[in-house]
Amino acid sequence: MPEGKKDEVKRPKLNKDSIRKAKGIFQYLRPYALLYFVGWLFLVLSTTAGLIFPYLMGKLLGSTVSPSDVAAPTGLLTLTSVTSVATALFILFGVQALFSFFRVVIFNNVTENSLRDLRNDAFSKMVFMPMDFFNTNKVGELTSRVSSDITQIQETLRTTIAEFFRQIVIIVGGISFLFFISWKLALIMLATVPVMALIAVFFGRYIRRLSKEAQNFSANSNAIVEEALTGIANVKAFTNEYFNINRFRKNTQEMRDLNVRSGVWRGLFVSFIIFCLFGAIVFIVWQGLLMTQGAHPELSKEGFYQFVLFTIMMGASVGSLPDLYANIQKAIGATENLMDIVNGQSELDLHPGTKKNKITGEIEFKEVKFSYPQRNDMEVLKSVSFNIQPNQTFAIVGASGSGKTTITNLLLGFYKSDDGQVLVDGVSVNEYDLNHLRENMAIVPQEVMLFSGTIQENIRFGQTDATDEQVVLAAQQANAWEFIESFPDGMQTEVGDRGIQLSGGQKQRVAIARALLKNPSILILDEATSALDSESEKLVQDALQNLMKNRTSLVIAHRLATIRKVDKILVMQNGAIVETGTHQELMQLKGNYANLVSLQLLDN
Repeated sequence: MPEGKKDEVKRPKLNKDSIRKAKGIFQYLRPYALLYFVGWLFLVLSTTAGLIFPYLMGKLLGSTVSPSDVAAPTGLLTLTSVTSVATALFILFGVQALFSFFRVVIFNNVTENSLRDLRNDAFSKMVFMPMDFFNTNKVGELTSRVSSDITQIQETLRTTIAEFFRQIVIIVGGISFLFFISWKLALIMLATVPVMALIAVFFGRYIRRLSKEAQNFSANSNAIVEEALTGIANVKAFTNEYFNINRFRKNTQEMRDLNVRSGVWRGLFVSFIIFCLFGAIVFIVWQGLLMTQGAHPELSKEGFYQFVLFTIMMGASVGSLPDLYANIQKAIGATENLMDIVNGQSELDLHPGTKKNKITGEIEFKEVKFSYPQRNDMEVLKSVSFNIQPNQTFAIVGASGSGKTTITNLLLGFYKSDDGQVLVDGVSVNEYDLNHLRENMAIVPQEVMLFSGTIQENIRFGQTDATDEQVVLAAQQANAWEFIESFPDGMQTEVGDRGIQLSGGQKQRVAIARALLKNPSILILDEATSALDSESEKLVQDALQNLMKNRTSLVIAHRLATIRKVDKILVMQNGAIVETGTHQELMQLKGNYANLVSLQLLDN
């Protein structure tokens, strides 16, 4: 779909629900309400001062120089001479400039303070949102909400609302002045200039939409060229030169046709501006001049100039209203999105548990059934039951999609079971304070996520108040100290975006050091060595042995050779437990586990 059409479809509509949600922005303006009110006072004063300008300028243009103007005026300004009117205009400009300065500064301060609070609230709420929220919302969209959406609101609060109000006041005030000067000419003007101005605005917006569509076709053409030249070997191997040429020709022809159509509309637009809009202004001026003629003119020369200036000012204001209104619509849509986040239910709202019992590490699943919210018709866990005693090492194996990771998700409180109970030390995970529960758990995932920053900062993520000595000790226990020392900056080495500067094995050992520093009662290892080479796997495996000492460990295993010495192995298939026992017991059964082991031996 061309870009212009996308914008048209997505443009937010003003309705009761969207306006009700958008009103939520006022809670962020409330702490600064007094200052904001002062800003509006300055806005009213500066706008009112602006309305006086055409009146004084008309008097200046309609005045004639007399000998009394040569001498400096004395006393108060009487506005009876050219000098006095010019002096009044300069005073007006000074006053208006002062009012505008304070209005801009105040609105800017209030906007920045309010949006700072909104940014903080939106991010804080997102961080505490349940996992299901991130399954239904793309990270890119969420990032956009705290960046581009807030930027849209920023421009609206800072300038757009003020400008929209100012233009409305100018239009209403201008019409009042026009009727005061000449009601007959005012009616003629209202029947022509505003109508022409609005037609010109919508004309221009349609042409801009055609331009956006043309840009979209141009981008598509560039993409075709880039793909064809980047993959030229494939293009030649499959003899698809003409296929790509035809794609490119079709796109450039569509772009040419669109630009030709746009050119016709541009020509019509220029013709409309020259003949209709300028013609309407000439018509008004002509009618006004006729009214100044004769022995008893209906309109004074001074009034005529005032009328023309008010008309020009009003025409500009009418022309700016559609774009200002469209920006307000976009801001309402952006505010609505942010308020959905700010007013949404966080994990803490959905998980009201308060218990903070000391956790020793016993884990029990009792007839647990679970389906993910987006797939209610597909049961992921089917009456799963097992028990792990404190300090035991328990492995879960099975094919992809058998429910292994789901068990850890329920244990961490990411989701609630549909039926049955998930117990830690005999207490349901739903009854624990969520932060307390997770503070007693640590996870080392298959794909380690390191944050941009130093190695030290990433290890300290496990315990933010840890000392430098504790961080170094954790790195040593995780077999990470040797490679850290080899870097020129040591612990202060930057890991790069998502840890791109480190190898897979190095990232895993940093993650293990992070978990060691946290010193949890329950440890979750989610296929922590499956993506490593043999040398890295040995170093990581040694570090994991240090990590698993004196704590309950739940291991999701891919490489079955790494779990031969665990206390118990649980074999899962299609969401159900099919076998349980030690490695030796399961091999003797010659069932699913034995088949998995033999398949891996064949692969190796």
